[in-house]
Amino acid sequence: MSNHASAQSSSSLPRAIVLGATNRLDVSRRAEEFQATIERHCRIVATDFSGRADLSSVEADLAIVLGGDGSIMRAARQMGDHQLPVVAVNLGKLGFLADVSADELENVLREYCAGRLVVLNHLMYGCSLVRHGERLWHQLGLNDVVVHAGTPFTILNVDLFVDGELATTYTCDGVIISTPVGSTAYCLSAGGPILCKTLRAFVILPISPHTLTNRPVVDSAERVYELVVERPNAGTSVVVDGRVLGTLLPGDRVRVEQAAVTFKLVAAPGHSYYRTLRDKLGWGGRLRPTNGPAG
Repeated sequence: MSNHASAQSSSSLPRAIVLGATNRLDVSRRAEEFQATIERHCRIVATDFSGRADLSSVEADLAIVLGGDGSIMRAARQMGDHQLPVVAVNLGKLGFLADVSADELENVLREYCAGRLVVLNHLMYGCSLVRHGERLWHQLGLNDVVVHAGTPFTILNVDLFVDGELATTYTCDGVIISTPVGSTAYCLSAGGPILCKTLRAFVILPISPHTLTNRPVVDSAERVYELVVERPNAGTSVVVDGRVLGTLLPGDRVRVEQAAVTFKLVAAPGHSYYRTLRDKLGWGGRLRPTNGPAG
């Protein structure tokens, strides 16, 4: 009877997928270390450390991602239109999304399975390349879309269309369209604003613009954004979440719009957005006194 009860209990546990970074040799070892912890709270139905498995049809209730933010973006892409709640365990360095430490994993799983944790929904986008009116490809993303000047690294003129209307033409080295999640990535490094991760908005930011009056634009995720380069360089390319997906020909339209699905992140106890900014960016809001003489 005890064996039957144990099996029955196991079958009622949430079904979990365990995923990990493909470029870290220690991930599979760490996954083995975490296995007993995970199996106390979940039933593992699939694992993938290649980053190539199609997870969109896997029947599961939860994804446990081991690694860093790159691993999370890869997992989101693998899940496609079937986004599962994600517990993100940070085995990397910075980790804005992957902020659960290895020591916190057991408590997070316990609290989540007991229904005591919130699942936050983050904006995702769909990026399409349209050539002569035909969509050549479509990719789901979480962070950002970047049109890069590429070789021979001459400056570009990039037209920005919003809902089909020409908004402006940037003279620059490229343009970033970022989600709030991506606002603390390349967008931040290029001088863009930080957006609260739960906002429904995009940031449009030119890279090294050839003007003194440029400012980043934040606008609603309900709009459709298109980038058009009439005279691209030979190496002008479109990059989606850090992956080069193709080079641009004259008149190609890079279309970015809100996806129908959202990225679902399990909020760990004691972790807030502003705490993450303070801890990860060393962000301070006041001047610290020095011991030197007053000026």
